[in-house]
Amino acid sequence: MLKNKTDIEWISLTEKISQGFAEKAKQHDESGTFVHENYNVLKEHKFFSAMIPKELGGEGLSHTAMCECVKIVGESCGSTALALSMHQHLIAASVWKYFKDGSNETLLRNVSNHELILISTGARDWLGSNGELKKTNGGYLFSAKKHFASQSAIGDMVITSSIYEDTNNQKSVLHFGVPTNSVGVSLLDDWHVMGMRSTGSQTLVFDNVFIPNSAISLERPQGEFHGVWNVVIPVAMPLIMAAYVGIAKGAYSEAIKIGKKYQRNHKHLKYIVGKMYNSYILALTQWHSMVLTANNLRFDPDNQKTIDILSLKTNVSDACIDTVNQCMDAVGGQSFYKSHSIERMFRDVQAGNFHPLPKWDQYAFTGEIILNNN
Repeated sequence: MLKNKTDIEWISLTEKISQGFAEKAKQHDESGTFVHENYNVLKEHKFFSAMIPKELGGEGLSHTAMCECVKIVGESCGSTALALSMHQHLIAASVWKYFKDGSNETLLRNVSNHELILISTGARDWLGSNGELKKTNGGYLFSAKKHFASQSAIGDMVITSSIYEDTNNQKSVLHFGVPTNSVGVSLLDDWHVMGMRSTGSQTLVFDNVFIPNSAISLERPQGEFHGVWNVVIPVAMPLIMAAYVGIAKGAYSEAIKIGKKYQRNHKHLKYIVGKMYNSYILALTQWHSMVLTANNLRFDPDNQKTIDILSLKTNVSDACIDTVNQCMDAVGGQSFYKSHSIERMFRDVQAGNFHPLPKWDQYAFTGEIILNNN
């Protein structure tokens, strides 16, 4: 799948540094603290600008290779992989636009020059968004609470959206970026969760933060599907789900290592392992299909690609969860102990369903489009 020399070198680098991430995963999971040390390593090796084209100061890493890098990190530490994917999918969308019409150059150069970390609030925004924008001289005053903001513990720029109601009571959603050091931006200490405990996904609070007119990148009708999602979803979901495929691979590898020691005493183990492998291959191959659909950010967006990616996302999430469940069956009662890495992976992998779109929302969204298609 990877032939480019740059891509292959980055895969090798990721395999090397991610070994250290595994050693810290248990500690951060227990304390619920952000993976600062891992991020320092990633920043040192310029992972946050890696996918930016070389002419803009980046490394020119392909989208396909970055998906593989996230997967490799996920094998060692799911939280680090998921947090990294949140930055990378924003970069991917900007690079797609740059490839298309040359725009977003300023943002991409700023990231590559300073290794800036971008935060997404898209998990809860979707079609309707939330918050409030009030018109003021030269821009807007923005107030909102944005939950599930992965990397908010360390990020430099928030890529977000909010609702503006004009004088005719017409509501629209405006998209924009906000530096995290802006006056009125604060962070809650509320990321106390079951899994993915080290992603630093605290709630961001915006209290009358000034947003200049020049920061507005998109205006769209509230609550309606907009063409922007036909770009965002195909570039984002392969990266995000890479973290979960990595978790499934990590759990699978650990279960096989343990199973080789105990297979003589457990005659049924071969059946569990065979079923476990089937689930992992299901996750891996459908994830590969997602990556191929993104075509290294050289694709024409359309509704069909978006429908397919969202359906594949649900399937991949389910298959990853099934894989880890079967890893627990294979390992037995020891996997129930918090000291065991598969126990952490079991909790982490559950989060896959909650990324847009959650399973039942995806079923309804896809079914409605299919039924209404002329």
